[in-house]
Amino acid sequence: MKNRNARPNWREAPGDDDVRSVSRRSFVKGAATVAAVAAAVPLEPVLRGKGVLVEAAIGNGNGSTTGAAANRANDCFNYRKNTALANKSNVGPQADNGDSVTFTDFSCSYSKGLLHNSLGIPNAAAMTSLKNAFATGKQADFADIIVGTPGGGPNSKLNGPQVALAFDLEGMDSHSTVIPPAPSVASAQSAAEQVEHYWASLLADVSFTEYGTNALAGQAVADMNNMSFLSGAANTQFPYPVTRQNLFRGQFVPGDGNVMGPYISQFMLQPTFFGSQAISQQHKVFFPVGGGGSNYMTSVSGYQLVQNGGDSGLPVAFDPTYRYLRNGRDLAAYTRVDVLYQGYLVAFLVLAGLGAATNPGNPYLGSLTQKAFATLGGPDAAGTIGEMATRALKASWFHKWIKDLRMRPEEYGALVHARKTGASPMPQAAAALHSDVLNSTALPITFANYGSYLLPQAFPEGSPTHPCYPTGHGTVAGACITALKFFFNGSQKIRPLLTAAYRDVYEPSTDGLSLNTYTGADANDLDVNGELNKLAYNVSFGHGIHAGIHFRSSTYWSILLGEQVALSVLQDRAKSYNEPFTISIKKLDGTTATISNQ
Repeated sequence: MKNRNARPNWREAPGDDDVRSVSRRSFVKGAATVAAVAAAVPLEPVLRGKGVLVEAAIGNGNGSTTGAAANRANDCFNYRKNTALANKSNVGPQADNGDSVTFTDFSCSYSKGLLHNSLGIPNAAAMTSLKNAFATGKQADFADIIVGTPGGGPNSKLNGPQVALAFDLEGMDSHSTVIPPAPSVASAQSAAEQVEHYWASLLADVSFTEYGTNALAGQAVADMNNMSFLSGAANTQFPYPVTRQNLFRGQFVPGDGNVMGPYISQFMLQPTFFGSQAISQQHKVFFPVGGGGSNYMTSVSGYQLVQNGGDSGLPVAFDPTYRYLRNGRDLAAYTRVDVLYQGYLVAFLVLAGLGAATNPGNPYLGSLTQKAFATLGGPDAAGTIGEMATRALKASWFHKWIKDLRMRPEEYGALVHARKTGASPMPQAAAALHSDVLNSTALPITFANYGSYLLPQAFPEGSPTHPCYPTGHGTVAGACITALKFFFNGSQKIRPLLTAAYRDVYEPSTDGLSLNTYTGADANDLDVNGELNKLAYNVSFGHGIHAGIHFRSSTYWSILLGEQVALSVLQDRAKSYNEPFTISIKKLDGTTATISNQ
């Protein structure tokens, strides 16, 4: 009888039996290809100073070697051709939010790294040089962009703008991906998102487990609930009403796992192994403010220096004690240096280490003769995560640089400061800011702490030198968690997997030195999909809300964009597998996506 519930060993390497079981047909096809290459290109490497002629032998086949090679070549060509035809799509021009027409001084747009005339107002020639480079796509025009501090170091250079013009060989073209325009700088939505940033900076050193009793967290909840956007029909991105439990949490639909359980996903807490190398899930984090750490870019002169691409020269103070991620500043420290798909590779390792079941549609489930490996197995899953990240970034960069050019929260903070202090010249966008941000109770607290209304930053350099919308971290997150849902059974409950490994659902202690068992009433309700959704938000909000780098809507739409990219890539790849399968994935909106080659 087939065991339909058998769990794969995701880390298992092929043994001798696996090597012997390679089909003769597969070998013949590979040998024929090698022979063809050898015939076309004589291989004459130099070994110890002597020429050595390398010849590839033609293996014995069960039929015509030439015919088999020709059939394989045609099959491969047709697969690639048909996939390309399926992806040939022109969605037409995608509209931006119209701010660039309304605010003619460019004060509404991302401009970090370029030359600036005054607070919040970029130099017109510099902005024109940037737009011209994208209009022509010429390397010479990108070299002529007018930056604020030529040769001033890494922060003086724009971060990979030509990624927005790159092509790819798998999945939909980056320019065919679709998300709405970024919210206007003058909107109630942008105002609410900026207020959230101010509160996150004030609460950066408060442990997530203390939100339930912390007085400042209570003020943040009350102020956020006063934001007019949150109570309106257009709000699909903030959990509402805001509570101490859902403060700074994301949500796509109720019950998606984001507002359940501990703030930090179990995939960022549970220890695991990378091969034989132990991964404790403890991290190098920043000292808190008042304990040796700092917030940055809180003076106008310091802000202007960095905004023009200069180096503040200020160091980051690192805590010598490694800690579990327990507050916003810790998450910011993680995302400042993470490899973009790191969190999802570690999630794969955690799931594999716990023996999590594969997606129920995996064709190897219950097989008595085969086990998955480089297709639909562990190596496929691990490799796909990194593959998804590269494609997700290209989609993100198109919307960032070409379509939206949305400013960073630090730039919005400059508009707030200009408006509150009556700067002259007054940026046009500053004069149009929504009253919700100007009346927030977070602003007088921020001014009392720093003497300005600028948004405090977790990093001396502030944001990276590319636009805000959508986020690179978020788009990678959406793509990578979708890949994990393709390989694993997302409906599995987390706690049974953990207790089988003599663990439990954990949350960090307030000092981050230990893990405590989570005692919330919903501990048994957490599942793989929900904790993956939470992981995507943890990482993107760590680099967004908690670091002061990305707006909430940038994260929301970036994760959805990543899912869009991943589903396209997975469907393209489906036809490349020999194994027939139909795999279903629970999407972020709660609906089901099906990937099939049948």
